[in-house]
Amino acid sequence: MVGLVDTDSFAKWGAHLLATAPAHWRLELLVVATPRSASPTQLTAAFRGLDARLQHLAARPPEPVPVDAIVRQLRDDPPDAVLVACIGPVAELVIDQVHRRVRRRPVLLTGLPGISFPAKWKGVFFRARADLFVLHSHREVRAYRDLARAGGTDPHFALATLPFARSAVGGAVDGRTDGVRDAVVFAAQPSVPADELDRRRIVGWLVETALRHPEWRVVVKVRAASGEHQTHREQYPYPVLLPADAPPNLVVASGPMAQHLDRAVALVTVSSTAVLEAVARGVPALTLTDFGVSRTLINEVFVDSGLEGDATDLVAGRFGTVRPEWRHDNHFHPPTDDDWVDRAESLMRARDDGTLVDRPAARRSRGGALRRAWERKNALGSDDRSVLGVVALGLGTPVRAAKRVLRRLRGLVQPTPVSTAVVGPPRSQRDRVPAEPSRSQRDRVPAGPPPRG
Repeated sequence: MVGLVDTDSFAKWGAHLLATAPAHWRLELLVVATPRSASPTQLTAAFRGLDARLQHLAARPPEPVPVDAIVRQLRDDPPDAVLVACIGPVAELVIDQVHRRVRRRPVLLTGLPGISFPAKWKGVFFRARADLFVLHSHREVRAYRDLARAGGTDPHFALATLPFARSAVGGAVDGRTDGVRDAVVFAAQPSVPADELDRRRIVGWLVETALRHPEWRVVVKVRAASGEHQTHREQYPYPVLLPADAPPNLVVASGPMAQHLDRAVALVTVSSTAVLEAVARGVPALTLTDFGVSRTLINEVFVDSGLEGDATDLVAGRFGTVRPEWRHDNHFHPPTDDDWVDRAESLMRARDDGTLVDRPAARRSRGGALRRAWERKNALGSDDRSVLGVVALGLGTPVRAAKRVLRRLRGLVQPTPVSTAVVGPPRSQRDRVPAEPSRSQRDRVPAGPPPRG
């Protein structure tokens, strides 16, 4: 199996999913060259902790390879399967190119990194022609199956335990063996929340936490250094928003999340997948609900999880643990429920027998070669140097601008009813029924001051 990755989060997810494949699978991983490809530093962090078949990637991450060169390699020496772990437009392009240019095409697997609930149509739209779409919870599989059927697409979803939600088994990462836990780690997200004022509010809470708890390091864990790209664009980076007089125990750091969790008292976020990694390691966590619970915040999945909290909880040092009844449906199902390997191998046998069936695309728009050139240019940007791509860009840009103007005008004439994005009010740890903390939690989490108010 060949894995294709591009951005930071897809590189981490794709590589670690491959690492969970059966021992008899021979694995290879390539980085697709796009304007948003992960940097060598991001790739090194993403590939940390891989098994023997892929561990060399962390020491020397592969150089990005142009799409055309990758397709030629797949055509000249077709593997049994390809995992397309790329952002939507790039995934659609690669899947289309394999269908068009690889005569005896491999089985095409794809999927989404991290938390994928609620289901989003774009995720299906770009990847509809893949043979198997990997998701990571029973809840996600149900939601995407319903969405696909409603959109006229046949369901093709499989279940795999999220690699980062696998229980950590003994030992420290990167050689740490001292057992010191002194950090509250805030997992920053590039676009959640998106508003600058909201992000400044979070910075204020982190400053207050650092001042209230000088015994802790409050770590703003970022996924990209200045100038590096991420899967989602970040308009207001947290390092820029930190005040000049921030307390010395409030720090910004990058690197592998596992390394930070090794010394974490708790993990705090709005909705980062890192919270699942913390839960798997037994680290208390807090998903901030001060901005409500909504689809745009990607935190609906945490309703009734036991992890919800607010700024008052954070400053007070009050963190949550997962409710047992939440686990099975949300990323912590038994490994025996996973079916992605069996289904992938079944598809590989169908390929060998010549009975592998091509799936139709969800895209219905026409335009032939020129339209494909436009989608290619949209996916690859400056990494597409084709003449037809330049022509398509010149013709397509004013057409797209005109469509946007028409949509705005239509919205003025026939305004769409505004529906609030918030599906639930803020929640806090104080809403939970008081329970005596376990001995392990008492040992992990220093007691905080009494809650304010």
